[in-house]
Amino acid sequence: MIANIKQDAEKRMKKSIESLQGELQKVRTGRAHTSLLDHITVEYYGNQSPLSQVANITVSDARTLTVTPWDKAMVAKIEKAIQSSDLGLNPATSGTVIRVPLPALTEERRKDLVKVVRHEGENARVAIRNVRRDAIAELKKALKEKAISEDEQRKAEDQMQKLTDQNIAEVDKLLQGKEKELMEI
Repeated sequence: MIANIKQDAEKRMKKSIESLQGELQKVRTGRAHTSLLDHITVEYYGNQSPLSQVANITVSDARTLTVTPWDKAMVAKIEKAIQSSDLGLNPATSGTVIRVPLPALTEERRKDLVKVVRHEGENARVAIRNVRRDAIAELKKALKEKAISEDEQRKAEDQMQKLTDQNIAEVDKLLQGKEKELMEI
């Protein structure tokens, strides 16, 4: 019973960290990477499709992404989708190839992005603490039903706290790396 609760909590905490990693990837650091355009969708034959399913996205240099649509008729739609996204990018089309230059980040914008990163980190910490709270509530319920002893419950709570501390330390490490990446010029 205790092992199941601990395993479930561990799995949920790992999902919180994976979610944070996904959010941090979306934060632009001035360096080009293909996952920057992952959340953009384009209308393709009446359906909203992810950009990666209608075009090839590559990194041509440190500050430029190259988007090559599979269908030449999609060039204008893809260009418009990139322009209207929340990334603030201005693609340049030459024939069937769309080049997306990434402007250098200003100091002020870097500081704003650090605040965004810290906010995401705090959300991940809260999620991990909520998992711990749920697990401890399950342990108390099991104690009440006399499924486990008080000693087992205390020991399991200590293990939950250690697991929580480990995961929060991992979140802090991810945030520190991202902040360093954002502040380097």
